[in-house]
Amino acid sequence: MTKNFNTYIEHIDVDAWREFCVSKGILRHFAKGEEFVSIGKVGRYIGFIQSGTLKYVARSVDGTEHVMGLVFGEGFVADWPFCIYGQKAKLAVVAVSDCEIYCVPTKDVNEKIETDYNFKDIVMHATEAVYTTVYDRYVDLYVKTPQQRYDDLINRYPDLFELFSLKDIASFLKITPTHLSRLRKNNGKQC
Repeated sequence: MTKNFNTYIEHIDVDAWREFCVSKGILRHFAKGEEFVSIGKVGRYIGFIQSGTLKYVARSVDGTEHVMGLVFGEGFVADWPFCIYGQKAKLAVVAVSDCEIYCVPTKDVNEKIETDYNFKDIVMHATEAVYTTVYDRYVDLYVKTPQQRYDDLINRYPDLFELFSLKDIASFLKITPTHLSRLRKNNGKQC
């Protein structure tokens, strides 16, 4: 099992990305509930999270929120790779807690891609790694039961409920909050 919630981290040049974001970015504060990326808008930044927690959210036609990703600790945040292609976001990235994020404008990322072959290679590998993480989660939705997905999640990240609400975790697992409460009760972890 991996120690990183977002497994792509284990397959990218983290030091290069962190250095790029910290040296070229501006440290910005995002208040709880504030959007780092908004649905229907091109993501303006890639970011390195100094502190805080965020969630990736899609909304159905009726406005129902669906949590597609979670990020916490020292990690990266972006509507990747769509922000560098100038494509409108299909999801929002919302601060779950107050966050401090080093933000680099996507235009600066694109300029570096055009002028630095090594960085272009780093971007390509990051894109492949993110794809693999998303693909693995997608496959798990079909081959694992909700109980298995919950067990995997809680075994790797037993403190996740201290960072995110039961509702957000249930949505991420693609189950109802009531179902998640039952799974937790069955495992002896009361809500």
